[in-house]
Amino acid sequence: MSDEIESTKESPLVESLLPTTNEDEMKNLMQNLDREQAYREHKCWRQYITVLVSLAFCSFQLYATLSGRIPAQIVRASHLAFVQFLAFLLFPASKSMPKDTLPLYDVALAFIGAGCWSYYIINFHQIVLRAGAYTTLDIFVGIIGIIILFESCRRIVGLPIMIIAGGFILYAFIGKFLPGFLNHRGYKLTRVVSHLYYTTEGIMGTPIGACSTFIFLFILFGAFLEKTGIGQFFIDSCNAIAGGASGGPAKVAVLSSALLGTVSGSSVSNTVGSGSFTIPMMKKLGYRGEFAGAVEAASSTGGQLMPPIMGAAAFLMAESVGVPYITVVKAAIIPAFLYFAGIFITVHLEAHKRGLKGLPKEEIPRFIPLFLSRGYMILPLAVIIYFLCSGKTATYSALMGILSIIMISIVVSFIDVAKGKKPRFSFNDLVQVLCAAARGVISVAIACGMAGIIIGVVTLTGLGLKLGAGLVALAHGQLFVTLILTMISSIILGMGAPTTANYLITSTITATAIVHCVYGNGTPTPEQLLPAHMFAFYFGIIADVTPPVALAAIAGAAIAKARPMRTAVNATKLAIGAFIVPYMFIYNPSMLMIGANAFSILGITITALIGMFAISAGLEGYAFANTGFLNNLSVSSKLKRGASAAERLCFVVAGLCCIDPRTATDIFGIVFLLALIGVQILRKRLAK
Repeated sequence: MSDEIESTKESPLVESLLPTTNEDEMKNLMQNLDREQAYREHKCWRQYITVLVSLAFCSFQLYATLSGRIPAQIVRASHLAFVQFLAFLLFPASKSMPKDTLPLYDVALAFIGAGCWSYYIINFHQIVLRAGAYTTLDIFVGIIGIIILFESCRRIVGLPIMIIAGGFILYAFIGKFLPGFLNHRGYKLTRVVSHLYYTTEGIMGTPIGACSTFIFLFILFGAFLEKTGIGQFFIDSCNAIAGGASGGPAKVAVLSSALLGTVSGSSVSNTVGSGSFTIPMMKKLGYRGEFAGAVEAASSTGGQLMPPIMGAAAFLMAESVGVPYITVVKAAIIPAFLYFAGIFITVHLEAHKRGLKGLPKEEIPRFIPLFLSRGYMILPLAVIIYFLCSGKTATYSALMGILSIIMISIVVSFIDVAKGKKPRFSFNDLVQVLCAAARGVISVAIACGMAGIIIGVVTLTGLGLKLGAGLVALAHGQLFVTLILTMISSIILGMGAPTTANYLITSTITATAIVHCVYGNGTPTPEQLLPAHMFAFYFGIIADVTPPVALAAIAGAAIAKARPMRTAVNATKLAIGAFIVPYMFIYNPSMLMIGANAFSILGITITALIGMFAISAGLEGYAFANTGFLNNLSVSSKLKRGASAAERLCFVVAGLCCIDPRTATDIFGIVFLLALIGVQILRKRLAK
């Protein structure tokens, strides 16, 4: 234990974020690691202003969505005006600044930022009628609006996407001086600003269009769910299901984080939210601090990949690729299942290797009473899933989900009042939900606006195809090498960026390379674009547990009093499925349920699951202890101490062959794995 406490000194950040179960300190942890959580909490009159603006924002969004009468450009510009105003009211210039003050310069920036987009709204018809003949005032307002957007991005989203967007704008001006495929004729200030600010090819493009409609609704839906206490219900339910199994708390962490990922939009917030409960339990049971923190970090990060909601990035993917949202959800099912299966299997093997037991029966809630008392909480999720599967739009499904939460809350509150209890959902709770939704959409909207700048420069200069062609040329046209380069680029671009931002960056810059390598100059269908976007999305997300940044792993390490880099390495090992599965669905899109029948999907899933077991066993250095399907077969004492490097490698090779969806590799992998099992059986009998 002393070694674990001492180990936190290797990182000044982690040293300042010692683990605790105190709610205030958990909040401080999230604020230090997640920019989106470092917001001001106003008191007195400032609080009322923030609340009123937030309520006006939510009311406008709901009216615009329900009525459908407001032009799309007005909705997007209004969305950005509210976002810019709230951004400077709520987020200080740096995380270290006091959270209980509001400097005058932030008030000025709030009004300027909102004013720039209000200028577009007020002059919308004149701008349209001028048909590209922009005035000096138009360009001046556009320049100020872009600068204000950059400053809000620096505060809330972070430097990576800000630097990339700034580089793209610079490229629009200096491209005529660059050699090779990067060369273009160059553009003047008026052309660049007007294209980025006043057209739907720039800031007000597809990302903001999605954010101002169904993404906002799903964020509001998530805020309602969080207020109902569904997170604790998920944890309690998973505890009732898996808490008593060997290594129970770790399995609870895996299951609950997968469920929490359906309503949480942040790997760090998910890690801290459920980790404050699961990590201490894992350590108490006997798991090493680095492993406990890694389990929670890897599981929480995977929550962003978990259907049916998957965070805002999934909606942007559907909009960018041009497929229905339910298609993205279906495509994510098998990869997400394999990802969490890999973590679950590794946790199981670690528990048996160390002889760890489950929680005592008296500490485990009973599932049936729990479900009868709080099972109504999952009904809104069931409503959304039902409507999505019925072919309804994401907007309609989200509205039905929100409506179902409100109806359930009213019924539950009436029952509470009838029993003489305090209602579980009040008008004050409704106000808090709307404020939380308004605050939650800020970072997403700003990331979408910055992505619009990147996309705008790409459409203006034709850079997208040039980047794809350049990356493919660097890989000499080899798909596997292109995927390796794309993976590295996506991980680097995704480091330190929120989920939405890193998808927008990676899909714009790296996914085009995969499409170009596979289809050349052809025109792929929307469904054929999906694997490339999913590939970039996976590696952008997994940056949260990949050293050296690994924000989710650092959060888990801080709670567990563990070495941050060792925790990150363990988390990377646990998340191995996210490094393997994307390659598989590029080579065989049927893993994403694209052009595949039920039989082939079932076969791919079974063989891939066997492969994940073999890979987990190889990485863990332990296999087949009390797994059940081999009559509780125990391995040799040598393997119990840890398998040799050769044995580990053989398991990994067999697993990779099983995951490869080709029939020949599946047969070889299964035969090889059976041979390894036969060798272990023989070794055990000889040892007796």
